[in-house]
Amino acid sequence: MSGMEITLFILALGIMLVGLAGVILPIIPGTPLILLAAFGFGLLTDFKYITGNTLITLTVLTGVSFVAEWLLTILGIKKMGGSWMGTAGSFVGMIAGLALPGIGLIGFIAGAFIGAVIGEMLAGKNQAQALRAGIGSFIGFLAGSLLKVVIASIMIGLFIWNVLFS
Repeated sequence: MSGMEITLFILALGIMLVGLAGVILPIIPGTPLILLAAFGFGLLTDFKYITGNTLITLTVLTGVSFVAEWLLTILGIKKMGGSWMGTAGSFVGMIAGLALPGIGLIGFIAGAFIGAVIGEMLAGKNQAQALRAGIGSFIGFLAGSLLKVVIASIMIGLFIWNVLFS
């Protein structure tokens, strides 16, 4: 590897670490940032280390990370007795929580919880049932976040493997 390629590799890894943090902090697009760093590195090195197949794999993993997070949140709500109203409320709450300035991750998580509770109460559930759905949304969110950390780590590992051992 040339000096320039080493510099680009270190820069790409730095961006990927920011992306890894973004998996947990919803204000940073985590796995897409990791994918973008790999693509940028590939582009700047004439795809010498990062192939089209690698980029396809990273793109699929990026998509899987988003779908898994949403599905696990829905599953958490359902497992705790929630309805589609709780699910819809959870997603509206996530968006609303993100929109609140200066709150970030706390607004995202609290918004999902509060949204699920409100959705269930609007569906006619009592307070205890609505709170269970809210807890389910939180548990699902945590499971989804953990899975996204695993997927993001795999993406970074795949990038490193392809650059150093290809």
